[in-house]
Parts: sequence; C-alpha cells; structure tokens
Amino acid sequence: MFKKYFALFSAFPLLAFASEPLPLAVQQVEKQGVKIIKEIKTEGGLRGWVGQYQDMGVTVWLTPDGKHAVSGYLYDEKGQNLSEAVFNQEIYIPQGRKLWEQLSAAKSIKEGNPAAKRKIVVFADPFCPYCKQFWAAAQPWVASGKVELNTLLVAVLNPKSGPYASSILNAADPAKAWSEYELSNGKKRPKSTEGTTKETFNILQYNQKLMDETGANATPAIYYMNEKNELQQVIGMPDEKQLEAMFGPK
Repeated sequence: MFKKYFALFSAFPLLAFASEPLPLAVQQVEKQGVKIIKEIKTEGGLRGWVGQYQDMGVTVWLTPDGKHAVSGYLYDEKGQNLSEAVFNQEIYIPQGRKLWEQLSAAKSIKEGNPAAKRKIVVFADPFCPYCKQFWAAAQPWVASGKVELNTLLVAVLNPKSGPYASSILNAADPAKAWSEYELSNGKKRPKSTEGTTKETFNILQYNQKLMDETGANATPAIYYMNEKNELQQVIGMPDEKQLEAMFGPK
C-alpha cells in the first residue's frame, strides 16, 4: 500500500488544461468512484485524465470519437509504463509530502541535532529486536550532529509493549529513558507510578493510527525524505546501503 507515496519518478510530459466539463464517457468513469484530478496530454496525442480510486492512481483515455473512455496503463514502444510516472508526479509524491508533514509533527522522542538537514522518523516497539539494532546503528550519525532521529513508540508486539512505552514517554527525559532502555537491551526502564496516563495513551493511539495510514505492518518502520524531496520507506532492519542512503556517508 505505502509504495504509492514514494515510487520512483520518471519524466513524463504533462499539460494541464483549464477546467471544463468532462466528456460524457469520462463522466461515466467518474460515477464508478474514480476521482478525476486533472486532464493530461502525452506526446502520442491521446487525450487523457489522471484520477484516483481509493488509494490507487488511475489514468483514463478518451477514444478519438470522444464517445468512449478506456481506463488503464499507457506504455510506450520501449515498454515503459508512462501512467506510473503520472501517478508519482500528481498523486503519490504529493501525498508523501503531506504524510511527511504529519510524521514530522507527531510527538516523537527526539535524538540528535534539531538543525540537522537529515531527519528520520521511525515507528518502534519496545520489544522489537530490530528496532534496537536500528537505534544502535543510527547512533554514530546522531552523535555526529548530521541526523535528527525521531522515534514514535507503538505497542504492537507484546502485551507489555504499552506499559513499557508509557513509562518511557512519562519519564522526565524520554530521550534519555529510551537511550538507557535500548543500551540495556530492554532491562532498564523508568519506574512509572502513573501507569498509562490519558496523554500517553492518546500518543500511542495516534502513533498507531499514523503507522496504519502509512501502510506499514511491522517495526521498525522508517521514513525519510530523499534528495528529490520524495518520501521513502524502509520496513525492518536496513542494510548498509540503505543506512547510507537515509543517513548519508559516515
């Protein structure tokens, strides 16, 4: 599901037209639940529209007689899927940028330089071993001041995930509490006399909702913006190449 936000962008010549009534055949497609976004024109001369059905991009093409509409991908003679490029430019990349704004605005555990150009958001469960590995792998970049790491705690893996996450969020210094917890391999966590407060419960609920909206179904779920200002996602423990892509060279 989440691939819609950050699929690779490739060049595709587009021309936006002034708003005018849709051809009747295209209106029939719209009645099927497709939200028509804008009219586009390709080098091949086809008249077409880009739209969205639920979470997926749709391209609609009008036949020369103007009486029939065809919905589907457009390919060139080299086999390149031109429709996907349109979806990326008009739907997925803009949606990814909006999602990044939500991720950045969420109440996270912040580590590193707040002025760093590279910012990473990760959904993590206190009982996730790969989250611990990722946290440890990120520390050299965090310590260098090149990266700000923003952790959004969720409770998905263990019945104790919620209480553990709550005690960390309730700590006087959540970033320190999270660091000590990870360094101790989950053995050291702050004692909480408050339990799960309404505030921490709401934070965990919101984080879970936000994670669901990204389409992620496992932790760590990691997000960052690449050099093209496109949202990227990595699920699970990244390899060395992925780490360098998100954090930059050491």
